[in-house]
Amino acid sequence: MVRVGVIGFGTIGKRVADAISKQEDMELIGVAKTRPDYKAVVAVEKGYRLYVPKERIELFENTGIKISGSIDELLDRVDVIVDATPGGVGIKNKEELYKHRDVKVVFQGGEKPGVAEISFNALANYEEAIGKRYVRVVSCNTTAILRIISAFLLNNIALEKIRVFIARRGADPHEYSRGPIHDVVLDPPTIPSHHAVDVKSVIPKIDIVTSAIAIPVTLAHLHFVHLTFKEGISLDKIVDILYKTPRILVVESTKGFKSVGQLFEWAKDIGRYRNDIPENIVFRESIYVSNREALLIMAVHQESIVIPENIDAIRALTGYTDKWDSIKKTDRSLNLFMEGKVYG
Repeated sequence: MVRVGVIGFGTIGKRVADAISKQEDMELIGVAKTRPDYKAVVAVEKGYRLYVPKERIELFENTGIKISGSIDELLDRVDVIVDATPGGVGIKNKEELYKHRDVKVVFQGGEKPGVAEISFNALANYEEAIGKRYVRVVSCNTTAILRIISAFLLNNIALEKIRVFIARRGADPHEYSRGPIHDVVLDPPTIPSHHAVDVKSVIPKIDIVTSAIAIPVTLAHLHFVHLTFKEGISLDKIVDILYKTPRILVVESTKGFKSVGQLFEWAKDIGRYRNDIPENIVFRESIYVSNREALLIMAVHQESIVIPENIDAIRALTGYTDKWDSIKKTDRSLNLFMEGKVYG
């Protein structure tokens, strides 16, 4: 049983904590927060042991929030930490908290690649992370792109180049301070965007260019993907591969899927917790093929897409060598769609 702690209980941290608690081979020792806000209350009410910085123990106690100890005590009790703190905090935690302890760490995509020995995506490079001490799960957009690339590489279909245009959500739903806005922002104003660089931190020898804008929505990102293959490919072949790849869902307009909002209404209706959609959502009718070129449109739920990757990263760090078994365990525990998927 792998003992795991989560530092940071925001958008990603709370979802990772919930996912860990569903794994048969993992034990969630506790979560850590620095502020005594409603998120800390939620963690305690869910039964999670809460750990805080030593200097803030009295602050938490004065607000009536039950704590289980200091972050130092949490670190002494775990095998793996998932650092789900805001970008730039993880590298500080590495120097101040992790470096001098016998603990392995999963960082998030908000950190620069240099924070870890390897940037991680389960489909793309699980094997390379086995036994490492530090891994970095790449960002939501990068995770989505890598899954699409991996779908073809795993089927021995060579890609000549990838071009992706990303319409990024302006903020997560709870980030009121970043909106509302009435604008379309070049984010960044340069091409390529950092997403291409991030993809190359996992698959170095790939010809990819990405660009991005931010739009005034909170639900999800939308990707316009242009793939060029080294040989001709059929529409049926592409559709078949996408249907069979874990963590990719293909939805059809004939069944009413014509907007991102409808996707989340569907997620509510089928009982997805928090309406989460950790899979890439590819719109079937958007897939266009002409000889060696293919276009497709996919939605990316930024709040949940990296959660399966965090669970697999924990297993890889602790020496679990069966990539496909890990992915299958994770998908089953998170109630992802598995029918017709190929695991291995």
